[in-house]
Amino acid sequence: MSDNPETSQMPEESLCDVLIPPGVPRSIILDIAKKFDVEVVERKQKLKFANMDGDERELLAFRGTREVAERVEKYMIDEVRKFIGE
Repeated sequence: MSDNPETSQMPEESLCDVLIPPGVPRSIILDIAKKFDVEVVERKQKLKFANMDGDERELLAFRGTREVAERVEKYMIDEVRKFIGE
């Protein structure tokens, strides 16, 4: 490994995923993808409720830094609540 700071690689900042629950309107997903520095990714997730215990499903998620992921999660919840009229 080189001691020269110009050639040393800095560790990448870890990324966090915010799972998008099934049923979130596409308009909200697209809005978040445009407003925030996130990538929409597919992620396998085991489900643990009702008759789907242990089933693995492909879900969508927003991937970004922890700070951005926290803002995205809050924004998504607020927008879904507005959408359903709560």
